[in-house]
Amino acid sequence: QVQLVESGGGLVQAGGSLRLSCAASGRIQSTNVMAWYRQVPGNQRELVARKTSGGRTNYVDSVKGRFTISRDNAKNTVDLQMTSLKPEDTAVYYCYLKQLQPYESEYWGHGTQVTVSS
Repeated sequence: QVQLVESGGGLVQAGGSLRLSCAASGRIQSTNVMAWYRQVPGNQRELVARKTSGGRTNYVDSVKGRFTISRDNAKNTVDLQMTSLKPEDTAVYYCYLKQLQPYESEYWGHGTQVTVSS
């Protein structure tokens, strides 16, 4: 099994910065995808940023140039540095891990609240 634990959420004023961290533990395969999603009540969970173990990175358009995803493959951690935060970034942020070996599996953290005040 795999466990994901997030940290770093909180309340920040618009224009401020926050850094989210996620640590994965358990049976982690070397080839995987780690990502951050977010969800606002009443809306679907949306992908914010993802980074493969090989380094390929993707961002949702609304955060490009403001958010940076990074990971440490040796430590099985993934961070999300968020700058120039906007009220519309307010959401619960979830850490995500997908592995293809030994079988396809997906895991989620419990989520951390990010609130951006105007």
